[in-house]
Amino acid sequence: MAQYDLIIRGGTIVDGTGQAAFTGDVAVKAGLIAAVGRIEGSAPEEIDATGKIVAPGFVDIHTHYDGQATWDQEMAPSSWHGVTTVVMGNCGVGFAPAKPDRHEWLISLMEGVEDIPGTALAEGMTWDWETFPEYLDALEKLPRTVDIGTHVPHGAVRAYVLGDREQPGAVPTADDIAAMSRIVEEGVRAGALGFSTSRTVLHKSVDGELVPGTTATPEELIAIGHAMGRATKAGGYAVFEMASDLKREWNEFDWMGRLSREAGIPVTFAALQSIAKELSLEEQIAQMRAENDNGAQIVAQIALRGNGIVMAWRGTVNPFAFRPSWMAIKDLPWEQQKAKLLDPAFKTRLLAEPNDYSEAPKDIGGVVMVISQGWAMQYEMDPDFDYEPQADASINARAQAAGVSPQEYAYDLLCRDDDANGECGGFIYLPILNYADGNLDFLHPLQHADDTVNSLSDGGAHCGTICDAASPTFMLEHWVKSRKRGERISLEQAIKRQCRDTAVLYGLEDRGIIAPGHLADLNVIDMDRLKLGKPWLAFDLPAGGKRLLQKADGYVATIKSGVVTFRDGTWTGEAPGGLIRGPQRVELAEAAE
Repeated sequence: MAQYDLIIRGGTIVDGTGQAAFTGDVAVKAGLIAAVGRIEGSAPEEIDATGKIVAPGFVDIHTHYDGQATWDQEMAPSSWHGVTTVVMGNCGVGFAPAKPDRHEWLISLMEGVEDIPGTALAEGMTWDWETFPEYLDALEKLPRTVDIGTHVPHGAVRAYVLGDREQPGAVPTADDIAAMSRIVEEGVRAGALGFSTSRTVLHKSVDGELVPGTTATPEELIAIGHAMGRATKAGGYAVFEMASDLKREWNEFDWMGRLSREAGIPVTFAALQSIAKELSLEEQIAQMRAENDNGAQIVAQIALRGNGIVMAWRGTVNPFAFRPSWMAIKDLPWEQQKAKLLDPAFKTRLLAEPNDYSEAPKDIGGVVMVISQGWAMQYEMDPDFDYEPQADASINARAQAAGVSPQEYAYDLLCRDDDANGECGGFIYLPILNYADGNLDFLHPLQHADDTVNSLSDGGAHCGTICDAASPTFMLEHWVKSRKRGERISLEQAIKRQCRDTAVLYGLEDRGIIAPGHLADLNVIDMDRLKLGKPWLAFDLPAGGKRLLQKADGYVATIKSGVVTFRDGTWTGEAPGGLIRGPQRVELAEAAE
């Protein structure tokens, strides 16, 4: 009788291929799946999965744990939501290569673009690297609950090569471009999963400057793509990732298609309904498909719900951020802020004030307006909040029903005493992107397309504004289980979308499905109990940095490389995850026997 390390018995296996679920057992040995089906062997540890779903561990390809991964083993909140692999270094921001005199600059870039507290990054990172390969070596030292892979980020590369010349609009010389290309090629050869850049006005440093890739020319980007192609010629693999406003005059899809064809690599971009994008989502997909019909490999990354902001007094943003009275107290300690906010005279004065936009960014005026007075687009976050809210959940509608002005309703909502950290813990949801229609119907066909992948969770980022790292749970709870209007998605398709599809895009062929020879990255899920919890603000990053967190019920166990890392949502203390270097192939079943 075969002896295994772990057996999961009697579960409903959703194997990640999209095929119909079936009942069976999964046996694990030496970190790999050894057998699937009816298993007669034994193991020192068994999990009874009767009535539960057994699925692969989720592969999240769009995160920003670049700093957190250097000090944190638990890798929350992504690891709380069944994620066993993350890809970071997206959107052109990261921390390598890094000359010593550029550390603060790179932190300010990450803080501005991704809303990660700079004080936390400054205190948490040791900076025991300069080159990108040295950064990978540093990441390899710390075991974690998940595997991590990363891109070479354009911002760090440009800063390393251009030095003080790296300013908005800087035009690199031919020698500069050659030097950047060498760094990217070196990074991919050392194990980077790709290269990333950003070309959107929504991404700025903490000082308000556009990120370095925004004004890069197609010649610079294509040269970097060719470097990636050279690095992958000997069986390697690399992905070119980008966030962009897709301005018509930039002809982004033209150079993306050319880069993909000439370099022989996939290109992936964030596809969104966005007020910053000149192309509609339908145009984005159509132009992508036209290039793919001409031999390119471009893949659209799509979000699962409206992307935007969770607003709170202690968050990064609130609807009153441009009122003079708020600006006068925004830098005070919280206890002093709270005393002011709960003072009726202060409230009366603030609500009587007009917004002062003199210090607001001019190039994102539309965003500023919906934050400060878009009451019809803002939604009250109830305990059982539906992230596909209808109009009657808006601040406008709730205020009308209560017989008060929208701004007064919003103020009082934010002051409610429902925060574990003290009073004033209410939340308002503002979906700036992906909610132009007031529903998510447009995402349903994209969830079944071969040229799109589920993405854009931004795990580890936008700490004071979102917690979309919970996207894998949202996918199962909302799209599979409880969507109230519009079509749902089958469980099999939902699992495939965030396991196998995301893994394959990044060349991670050793995970994402339940089959012998593959990594034993697994989730045991009680779908009847699966439910997102209410978000909360924690102050647990280094230097007391804040972040929005969200847990979930229903995860019976999460298993990484055959080791149980979470039981009923609680970390076991095990950290079997490591660094992914380059594409991962899989041997066939006999490798696990």
